[in-house]
Parts: sequence; structure tokens; C-alpha cells
Amino acid sequence: MTEPIQLLQITDLSIAFGPHKAVDAISFQIAPGQTLGLVGESGSGKSATSLAILRLLAPNATVTGSILLDGHELLTLPEPAMRRHRGRDIAMIFQEPMTALNPVMPIGSQIAEAVQTHHPKLSRRETKQRVLESLHQVALPDPERRYHDYPHQFSGGQRQRILIAMAIVNQPRLLIADEPTTALDVTVQAQILTLLRDLRDRHNLAMLFISHDLAVVSQIADHVAVMQHGHIVEQASARDLFLQPQHPYTRKLLASAPNMRTDRTLPLASLVQSR
Repeated sequence: MTEPIQLLQITDLSIAFGPHKAVDAISFQIAPGQTLGLVGESGSGKSATSLAILRLLAPNATVTGSILLDGHELLTLPEPAMRRHRGRDIAMIFQEPMTALNPVMPIGSQIAEAVQTHHPKLSRRETKQRVLESLHQVALPDPERRYHDYPHQFSGGQRQRILIAMAIVNQPRLLIADEPTTALDVTVQAQILTLLRDLRDRHNLAMLFISHDLAVVSQIADHVAVMQHGHIVEQASARDLFLQPQHPYTRKLLASAPNMRTDRTLPLASLVQSR
């Protein structure tokens, strides 16, 4: 069977902030149309990894290794060239919509900025049409009427859809979703996951889905990489990892989440024990 062509290839990526190493020599790859779930508890290095791909880490960060996008090394790109990739070839859905969206700008104007940054020759009418198309794709109700509304006028689930519309409006090839369902209730969470799966399949997106919640990751990921203290301790297909976890930390993560078979008379497994 022919190996899929990889869009994103990360090799021996390390990230340090002064003497503290946040990520230590991790490697993974993602092909178009596939989703890699990157899981681990807070502080394991997941978000630092995503920011390194976008080259958005703080100036005091030291990054080594290799990040290839379609065979091109991102770590050595001049900043103007990297800016052309952000929002066009690589887009990110951030965790909290109310901090990611500008509270004093209408949502249509915010998404239009993302279009104009990469397509300055489009007319205002063409730009607005692209924005409305993206809002229709994420099933935001009545986007023509709500184009000039502000973020606070939407529910949490609707704001998340707006962020996703902003991420896909320029038809990126790689979508990074950093805890995109954390602040949502279970029903809205399921809707967002279904939306992301549909967008991935429709546009053949490569997706990096970051979460601490293995239950959520199991619903969307083809492959899973488990991070602990800056290391990837286990990496496998989603099916293999959930049915036969190999690393003790992965087993602790699975055991720490309650399910219908959990004995409620016993305490949940503690991740502290695996340190």
C-alpha cells in the first residue's frame, strides 16, 4: 500500500524558554485529509508545539529541529514569507473565542480582514461574498443579517463557528485546532466536532487537533500522539491507542476519565501517580 504524501512533517522539534525545555525532540506527520490528535495534560507542550508551527512563540523561545510544510522548511523562512503562510496555508482555531475575537469590531469585518490580508486585489463586494460563504459553511444562522453584529451578541457555540469561519475563509491546507470545544456544553461540542469533520473531508484538510480530552479526540482523530512533560510518549492509530494503549501514562489518561463502566465507589486514577 502506497504511503500517503505528508503535508506537515515535524522532526526532532525542541522548544526551550531559557533553561526550561518545554518540548523535547518530538516528531510527527500529517497527510492531507487526516487528523492527528495531540493529547496530554496542561503544561505538556501541546500549545507550544502549535505556536512553533505558526512561528508565534515569544521572542525568548529557542526552537530547533525541522518543521516542513509541503517540503518547505518553516523555521528558516524570512518573516515576510512566513506571514504569507499564516492564515492562508496554515490557519488556527484558538481555544477561547471571546479573547480571540475583537469585541469592538463586527464579526464580518474581522473575517474580511483575514481575506484582505492575503487577497488585497479583491473588491469589497467579492470580499464580503467570501466572508458570507465561509459563514454559511460553518452553518451560522442568517449570516447576511448578522454580518454587522458584534461578538457579544452571539452564543459561545456561535462564536466558535465564527472563529472556524475565519480560519477556513482562505482555504488553508493545514488547520490547527487548539482545544476548540473546551468551553462548550456537550451538545454544542458534538456539533462543532461534526462541523470540523465535514470541513476536513470537504476540503481535504490536514488537521492538528489539540486537546486534553481523550473522549473528544476519539471522535475526530485518525492518529493520536500522547505528550507528557514535552515528550511524545506514545503515537499510534486512534483505534490501536484506545483499544490497546502501550504506555503507562496513556493508560492513566484513559483511566482518569469516567465512563459508564466506572466504579463510582472508587476514586478516579490520578495522573500525579504517573510522574
